[in-house]
Amino acid sequence: MFVAIGIVVLLVMVFGGFMLAGGALGPVAKAMPLEFMMIGGAAVGATLIGNSLHAIKLLGSGLRKVFKGPRYTDADHIDAIALTSKLMKVLRSEGAVALESHVTDPAASALFSEYPRLQADPVVTAMICDPLTLLVVSSGTLDTHAVEDVIDSAIKTELHEMSEPEHMIQSLADALPALGIVAAVLGIIKTMGAIDKPPEILGSMIGSALVGTFLGVLLAYGFAGPLGTRLKQINGHDSQIFHSIKQVIIASLHGYPQPLVLEAARSGLPPAHRPKLTDLLDMMRGR
Repeated sequence: MFVAIGIVVLLVMVFGGFMLAGGALGPVAKAMPLEFMMIGGAAVGATLIGNSLHAIKLLGSGLRKVFKGPRYTDADHIDAIALTSKLMKVLRSEGAVALESHVTDPAASALFSEYPRLQADPVVTAMICDPLTLLVVSSGTLDTHAVEDVIDSAIKTELHEMSEPEHMIQSLADALPALGIVAAVLGIIKTMGAIDKPPEILGSMIGSALVGTFLGVLLAYGFAGPLGTRLKQINGHDSQIFHSIKQVIIASLHGYPQPLVLEAARSGLPPAHRPKLTDLLDMMRGR
């Protein structure tokens, strides 16, 4: 929503201000399609050269995320804490054998079925089930620090995957002004080939060439850069669910009481999205 509003505001202010200053949009509009083809095409080509097919797919999903918003809602973060807490309670009270059916087949788990959005998310289910499966096969004898290292490695890998589109968009933002200059230089070369033309024709050709520089800078700092920044914010929000899961597992393995386990997970969430501890405790008692 805000992305679309921002794009409209940007375009209205830039081109509206240009028109109010006495500028004519006609020459800009005439030159823009070809300039955009050169700059945009070069940007697409450079992206294809510098990235694998998998990375390109990640870029597409990252751009969709910018417009759709975070993958995980505030309720998902809370549910992840509650679900992981319940699974750890099963491990403590009933043992590894009772936990096994839940973590080896989450699609058939009664506990997971209470949280259908998380149950249908392969990333979250893997983040919960993989370390708990280790505890099951080791009969709960693994060192807590070893489990923490495994979870940290899984989180690091997932965050690296999530951050790839950010880096690609930022690389585009860095490259677009230079690509705009490339288009502008080609326009100047074309103009120099018509140096014998009247001044009004030369002026029009030079103006068209400068549209390339303008377009490259506008795309870089008005679109690509802000899109990369927004995606970074969204990924930061989404990544908190992994840290909450980790905190529940590790705090439970240390033998902390449930209020402290919930507080360890809750405190890692951003203040704007952090539930009250009392609400978490009431939810655990009531569900």
